[in-house]
Amino acid sequence: MPDKRLDAALRTATALSLFALLGLAAGAAQGDQANIVILFADDLGYGSVSSYGSDIPTPHIDSIGRNGIRFTSGYMTAPVCNPSRNGLMTGRYQQRWGKELNSGVNPPIGAARGTLGIGHTTIANALKKVGYANAAIGKWQLGMRELLHPLDRGFDYFVGMSAGMNYLDPKWPGAHYLSVDEPKISQGGIPGIAGLRENPDRMLGLYRGREIVPLEEYLTDHLGNEGVGFIERNKDRPFFLYLAFNAPHSPMQVTDEYYQRFPQHENETRRIYAGMVSALDDAVGAVLAKLREEGLEEKTLVIFASDNGATEGNDVERVHNRPLIGHKRNLYDGGTRVPYLVQWKGRIPAGEVYRHPVSSLDFFPTALAVAGEEDAAQYRLDGVNLIPYLTGEKQGAPHEYLFWRSGPNAAVRYGEWKLLMIGSDLERLYNVERDPGESKDMAAKHPDLVTKMKKAFDRWGEEMAPKQPRGVRSVETDYNGDHIKWFI
Repeated sequence: MPDKRLDAALRTATALSLFALLGLAAGAAQGDQANIVILFADDLGYGSVSSYGSDIPTPHIDSIGRNGIRFTSGYMTAPVCNPSRNGLMTGRYQQRWGKELNSGVNPPIGAARGTLGIGHTTIANALKKVGYANAAIGKWQLGMRELLHPLDRGFDYFVGMSAGMNYLDPKWPGAHYLSVDEPKISQGGIPGIAGLRENPDRMLGLYRGREIVPLEEYLTDHLGNEGVGFIERNKDRPFFLYLAFNAPHSPMQVTDEYYQRFPQHENETRRIYAGMVSALDDAVGAVLAKLREEGLEEKTLVIFASDNGATEGNDVERVHNRPLIGHKRNLYDGGTRVPYLVQWKGRIPAGEVYRHPVSSLDFFPTALAVAGEEDAAQYRLDGVNLIPYLTGEKQGAPHEYLFWRSGPNAAVRYGEWKLLMIGSDLERLYNVERDPGESKDMAAKHPDLVTKMKKAFDRWGEEMAPKQPRGVRSVETDYNGDHIKWFI
C-alpha cells in the first residue's frame, strides 16, 4: 500500500518545482522585454534634420538612423499637435472620437476640450499591465484634470507641461528670443493671434507630478536631463520613456550656447530656430549616451519622430520641410510627413532606408510586440507592429492605405500615390515618391485610381465619427495654382 506521507511529499515537491519553473519563465519573460523610448519633437520639419537634407547638424538624431532605419514616408495622423498626440497615444485614428481639429470648439466626443477622453487606453496603460515603469516627460497636451493627468493614464512619473510654455526666462543672461511668432493664423476672420483662451486644460507652467515647479534651466536641456535620470533609476527593469520635447515649437527662444553655434545665419528667426534644433539634438544625444553607458542599446527600442511638420511662420527661408511643400496645419506632405527613425541594435538592420509609408499609429502595436504582449487585438489598434517588416520576416507594405481628415479637407496615401480632397470642389492626385513637391496633378490620367482611393476613404469614414464642422481658426495656402483654406 503506498505511503500516503511519501505521496503527499512528492506532490508537494512537484508543485514547488512547477512554481519554480513558472517563476523562472516569468522572470525570463520580463528579462526579455525590451525598453521603449519615444523621442518626440514638436513642429520639427522633414527637412530640419541633417540626414533628411538640413544644413543644421543633428548628429545624434541622425545616429538613430545609422544604427537602425530611416523612414522616408513616416507620417503623423494630423498636421496639428493635439489630434496628432491623440493618435500616437492610443494607436487609433483620432477621428474615431471626433478629434480631428485643434480648435477648441471641436472637442473629442465625450471629453473636455483639448483632452483625450478617459475611456481611451494609452500605450502606458497597456505597458503597465505587463510590468513596465512608465514616464511621460515634456509636452502632454491631453488634459491635466483628475483622470486626464499623465499619472492617471498609466504613467508612474511625470515632469513636463500641459501644453506649450517658455523655454527660458527672458531675463536670464544670454537669452535670445523673438517677441512675436506665428502672425498668419486667422481666428474667426480676425488676423493675428488671440490671447490664451480661458481653458482649464491649457494651464501654463512646468509640473513635477501634479505640482508646479520653477523652470531653472533651458527647457530642452531640462527635459533631456529628466529623461537621463529616469533611465538611471529604472535601468534594472523594463521601462517606457515618452520624452516629448517642446522644441522647436514657438516661442522662439534659445540660450547663448546654442545661438553662438550658428553665426552664419543673419536672419534672427533662422538662427534661433537652428539653435533650438541643435539643443534638441543635444538632448537626444544625452539620452542615447545614457543607454550606451548602461549597456541598454541592444535592449531598447528607440523611436524618433515629430508631431507634425514645421510651421510656416518660423520657416522664413522655406527650407524646414524641404523637399516637401506645405507646413503644419495643412494636408500637404509638409504638414504630416516628418523625420521618423527607429533603432534597436542587434534586432533590426542598421543603416537602412525604408520607403513604404508608416504612421505614428504604429508606435503602440510595435511597443506591445517588443514588450511581449501577445493580445494586441484587445486594444483595437489601427496601427501595425513594424518589427517583422523591418527584419524582413514580412514582405510588402505595412499599410495598404493611410487616411487624414481635418473637417472638410482630407487625404489618402496608397502606395506611392496620394489623393488630396478639398471640400467637394477640388481633387488632386500626386505620385509623392516621384514628385514629393506635389506639383503634378495626375488625377485626369488615372481616374480609376482616384475612384479606388475615394472608395477606400469612404469605407474608412464609415467607421469614424461624423466629420467635424469647420473650426474658427484657419490658414490659407497658395501652391501650384491652388488657393486652399485649411481649418485647424
